Parts: sequence; structure tokens; C-alpha cells
Amino acid sequence: MMIKSETRIPQEPVELIYAEMAVRHGGYVMPHPHCHPYFELFYVQSGTCRFFIENNMYDIYSGDFMLIPPDIFHYTRYLSGQCRRNVVHFRKTDLDESVVKLMPQQERFLSATRILQTPEEYREQINALFSKMIRERRLGDPCSQPMLHALLQELFLLCDRQCRLLSNIPEDIHTTDRKIIQAARFISGHYMENVTTADIAAAAGYSPNYLSKKFKSSVGVGIHEYLMFMRLRRAAYELVTTDDLITEIAFRCGFSDSNYFKDAFKKKYGVTPRAYRKQL
Repeated sequence: MMIKSETRIPQEPVELIYAEMAVRHGGYVMPHPHCHPYFELFYVQSGTCRFFIENNMYDIYSGDFMLIPPDIFHYTRYLSGQCRRNVVHFRKTDLDESVVKLMPQQERFLSATRILQTPEEYREQINALFSKMIRERRLGDPCSQPMLHALLQELFLLCDRQCRLLSNIPEDIHTTDRKIIQAARFISGHYMENVTTADIAAAAGYSPNYLSKKFKSSVGVGIHEYLMFMRLRRAAYELVTTDDLITEIAFRCGFSDSNYFKDAFKKKYGVTPRAYRKQL
């Protein structure tokens, strides 16, 4: 039986709770790495997949949840076999305050990437709940969003009651990608400086050419694109948290040319830095 897969990665803030299911096969990779302005709850119903998230790599398996906060860079790969996964997109306001207070660390639970493991005896209940959410999303009648809101609360309450939060997440999952993690962390620590591919390669212990190929295959984007992502994300943050001149922010975030910064910023966010600041 063929199972239809759905793909939807909106880059604008979501106004509705969204749920989907897809089946991925070994070798499938996302079209591109991304981040988005809403929460994503990723659940592996069966199989396994690999995440690159914020300079770390994680393998997650059947029964595992991955909570991804807004504006977190991530990339998913499916290495072998078949993986059935479910995804829910939602805003913080979609979760009732009473539910958030029951989560581990309460408000802080939503502030970072989290991995939760579901014991096998509870997975059937979780799977059934996801099926209900997907049916409601597809139905799309006036009752669907209130139903999805209620089901989202139930899903988080079940996670709190039945799942185990992994507090000691391994920083590296296997030896072949440790140097890529080193490279990504070097970029995160030095993106505001005038760093080159040679600098990053030296920090990782690879030649520049080999690192470029390896980084692209592991992370999903090239070294320059990842460096640009880190710089632009920081610039977006400073635009709305400081009153500094846009040129000053551009130079402080690693751009040597303010016009190039404005063009790159508009390409990523769809508006100029000045318009972005006014909007927010």
C-alpha cells in the first residue's frame, strides 16, 4: 500500500496548529536545511533518522520525540530502511499555561531542543493521538482547530506523564562526524570575525577542500552558507534588541560591506534590515 507523503515548511509564522505524517526511505534528505518562526514537534513512529541541530548531531529512533524551538537551524537525513514520522507545527500561545507548568523545567522546557523517549507500551496511544490530529487537520471544518488545540494539550500531557526526557544528550553520535561538529562549533564561536574556510578547516583538522565536501554532505549546506546563516541570525537579533546603526550591526556581525549585508539579509528574510526592524 502506497502511503502519501506530505511536505510543508512554511517560513512565515503559523496561525494554525498543523499536523502531518510522511514516510521516508533510506537516502532521502530534506531539500534544504532550514529554520522557521514556530515550534516543531517531530515524532518517529518507526525507523530512525539523523538530525543536525545547532552544531550537534543526534540519531532518534522509534518512539522518540524531538522538540525544536523557533529559529533553530536543523537538517534531517534518513540513512537506511523506512522511517514513518509525524510532525506538529504550533506557536507557544497554542499551549495552555497550565500544561506548560507541568512540563520539566516549566517555561524553560520550551527554550531549547529536547529529546523525549516513549516506552514501548505507550507508543500505541501516542500513535493514535497523532492519527486523530492528522484527521482533524485534513477535515478542516470550523471544529478542527479547537479539536487540534485540545489534542495538542493531550499530547504534551502524555509526554509529561509517559515519556523520559533525555537530560544527558550525547554531543557527538559517531566518530566520522566529530570533526564536522568541531567545524560547526568553530563557526558559531567566530562568525563575527573575518574567518576563512582555511581557518575553519584548521580547527577541524581537515584540508579546506575535503572539509567543504564533508560539511555539505553532513550538514546540508556549504561552509559559506552556514557562516552566512549564523551572521544573519545574529544581525536579525540585534536589529530588534538594540538601537545601533544598521551599518554598525553589519560590521559587528562579520560583514565587511554594508550593501552586501543588506542584499543578503533581504534574500533571507524577504525585507530590508530597516523594514525588519520596523516590523518587529
